[in-house]
This record gives sequence, structure tokens and C-alpha cells, in this order.
Amino acid sequence: MIKYISTISLLIIILTTFSCRKDDIITDSSARLSFSTDTLIVDTVFATIGSTTRRITVYNRNDKTVNISTIAVAKGSSSQFRINVDGVAGNTHSNVEIEANDSLFIFIEVTIDPNNVLSPFVVEDDIVFVTNGNQQNVHLAAWGQNAHYFTPKVFPTNGLPKYSCLDGDCNGSIPPINQTWINDKPYVIYGYLVIDSADVLNINPGVKIHLYNNSGIWVYKGGNLNVNGTKTDPVTFQGTRLDFSFKDVPGQWDRIWINEGSVNNVFNYAVIKNAYVGIQAETLPFEPNTAISSNKLILNNCEIHNASAVGILATNFIIESENTLITNCGQYNLLVTGGGKYIFSHATIANYWPDGVRQTPAVFAQNYYQDINGAIQVRNIDSLNFLNSIIYGNVDNEFDIAQPPVGFINYAINYCVIKTSYGITGNVSNNIINPGNTSIFADYTTHNYHLTSGSPAINIGIASSVILDHDENPRNGFPDAGAYEYQ
Repeated sequence: MIKYISTISLLIIILTTFSCRKDDIITDSSARLSFSTDTLIVDTVFATIGSTTRRITVYNRNDKTVNISTIAVAKGSSSQFRINVDGVAGNTHSNVEIEANDSLFIFIEVTIDPNNVLSPFVVEDDIVFVTNGNQQNVHLAAWGQNAHYFTPKVFPTNGLPKYSCLDGDCNGSIPPINQTWINDKPYVIYGYLVIDSADVLNINPGVKIHLYNNSGIWVYKGGNLNVNGTKTDPVTFQGTRLDFSFKDVPGQWDRIWINEGSVNNVFNYAVIKNAYVGIQAETLPFEPNTAISSNKLILNNCEIHNASAVGILATNFIIESENTLITNCGQYNLLVTGGGKYIFSHATIANYWPDGVRQTPAVFAQNYYQDINGAIQVRNIDSLNFLNSIIYGNVDNEFDIAQPPVGFINYAINYCVIKTSYGITGNVSNNIINPGNTSIFADYTTHNYHLTSGSPAINIGIASSVILDHDENPRNGFPDAGAYEYQ
């Protein structure tokens, strides 16, 4: 009898204990965790196959215990990250409890093989926390050592992006930098890299520049950028995601932003792809009454592809371009606002944007813009000239101009193939307008913008100083329109 009573008493104690414990665990779906950081960035150099360990703290700031049903690395066993939760290794953990106003540690390791060319230079993942059906993430990003890295040193509070500088410290007392990037390892830019006043950056053939999400290059007023690619070794600007599924994903990084240089900024055989804006060339916007640039942006044999907004955005600038391709942009391939002088010879401007409906033309020009103070500025476009070029795409009107109420846009289109519903008049001659369903390119779906055998662009041009095409093939006496001479 005594044994029976003792057994009943023990069961009552156990049930009471578990009943109380259940009441002490918060079940409200609004219960949230706090973290020592929402993004863990691992900026560590590895020798060959290296690893580093970092730590984040998870806080329960609630007045009851929380039961985290899942703590897991999003990519699971395929992730290059590994986690350890309070001493227990593994990329997935279940039913982890944190008492009220307590915390736990999560240790993170990452291993990157710098010799694996298929690996992205920035590795990303997330740690996913699920508490009462409520999901929270901590983002993970890590850099391998097989690159030169530029990470932010300055974090402005006035709306400008975070940035680093060529001098490494953004120290105004350091003399102007004249730096040359060689083709030994890729260059990874996180935030903006500023080429400051009087600084010079020369980029050698074959260099690959990888820009992280929302990152860019800013050639400040008085800075100078020279891109020295060749046909066999172009200089490439692209995002940090190198896996195959991201090879044509637009908007992976921000832009190359060029203000008026101390001398001409020159790009030879540059490939600029998957940005938000490929190149934005403008006089310094903080000086709204500035006249047009006195120096030029020169583009020779360049390619700008898959910008999610604009390929080239130009305001109050001078651009001279030969054998350049600008293709597949979400809004405009070339957008000119405000004044300037623009000459495109043997350009292929083709827009077959595959990622949604596009209602904007490939080329658009207006002679006004809104300055930094919100005022409308009118600047005459002294010249917008296209010679021996192709302006084409999959909407009815691929060339358009906003007729200015004041001032003028002085444009010329000669010896071009152009698709437009705009009534082009004035300095225009020997063009083929709206050639119908005739095939222009070999296969635009695979980004092959060479000409087909029956292309109307063949032999419609006039001889000029551009004697070689984008492939360095000679042009004949009646050259073809566009960047490529038909072979």
C-alpha cells in the first residue's frame, strides 16, 4: 500500500513538473529572437584550403523560455558554412531551448577552395531560425583569398554609398594614387570603390572585377580610369555570383559612375554585364549649374549586357564610341538626359529584354533633367550622332526623342539600320528604317549579334576611320552596319 501511494505521488510530481514547464515556454507566434548581428561577414585570407571560426549570439529577450524548433543552414550539407550550436556540431538542430533573458552561442566555420574556379568569390548562405512558426534569418557572407579585396572604410550618413579608396584608407592627406591592376587574381569590390580627384587607376588586359550586391566604382571629379583590355584578354566587370544560373541575371551590382575626369576616361575591350546601370557618365551632380564635361568617355570595342535598368546613362557629357555593343537592358540601352556630345560609330544597340515586358525604347534622348535640388535643368544636346550602326529590338519603337519645349537636340543618323516609329527628320541619310521581319542577327537568343547572311546591315555603311570590326576583322569598302563585319 505504501509502495502504491509512493508511485502515485511520484507520478503526480512528474506531471506537475512537466505541466508547469510547458506553461513556462512561450507559444506565441509573435515571439522573436535577437541577434548580435543580422549579417556575418567573414573577410579572411586563406592559404590554400582554409577555414576561420566566427561567432554570433542568439538572445531570448522574452520573459519565458523559447523553444526554437529549427536552427539550420539554408543550403544544408551542400553549404560551405558549418555551424556549432552551444557545443553541438551540425548544420541542422531541432528543439533548442533558450531560457528567459538568456542566450546561446553559434560558432560558424567556412571553408573555401580558392583553386576551384567554379566557386564564387563571395560565398553566401543563411542560418534559418524557426520559432513557433516564425522564421528569422542571419545572413552569412565570406570571401576567399584568391582575389584582391576592397571593403568599405567610410560609411556616410548623407545618402552616399559606403566606400573604400584606392589608397586603402581614404586619407585625404595621402598624395594622389597612380595604381595599376595586373591580371594575377580577380578584384572583389564590396560597397563602392572611389577613384578620387587626381587618382589614376589603370587596368591591365584580362583583369576580372567582381562587384558585390549594390556595389560599384565611382570615378570622382578629377579622377581617371583607363581600362586596357584586348580582343583576346578583355577586362570584365560583373557580379560576385559565378555559378552558371547567375551568368545572365541582371542587377547583381550597381554601376560604374563616372564624373568629369582630369583627362579622358578610356575603356578598351571592356565587358560590363549584369549591373543595374552599366555606366553612368555625368558631371558632378552636386554642382547643378555645371556646363558639359570638357573631357570625354571613350569606348572602344566594349560590351554592355543585361543591365536591369540602363546600359549607358549620360548627362552633360561627351562620349565617343566605336564597335560597341549595348544589349538587353530592362529600360534603355542608351539614355541621354541634359546636354552633351555623343558619337556612336559601328554600334550594335539591340534590346530583346527577356525578363518581363519592356515599353521603353532602346535609345531615348531628352535635353533636360532634374538636378540634386529638384530643379529642372535644360541643356542643349549639341550632337547625338549614329554612323554605320544598328538600333533594333523587340518593341515597335527602339529610337525616340522627347521634343524639347525649349532648346534643341541636334541628332544625326546615317547609314544605319533602325527600328522606330519616331518620325526621324533632318540630318539623316541612307538608312534602312523598319526592315520588317528580316533577320538581323545570327541568334540574339544566345547573345550572338554577328550578322546573318541576309542581314540588311550588310554593305550599307560608308567608309570611316573604323577599319576593323569588334573581332578585329577588316572592314571592306562598303562596311556593314553594327559592331561586326559579316564573314
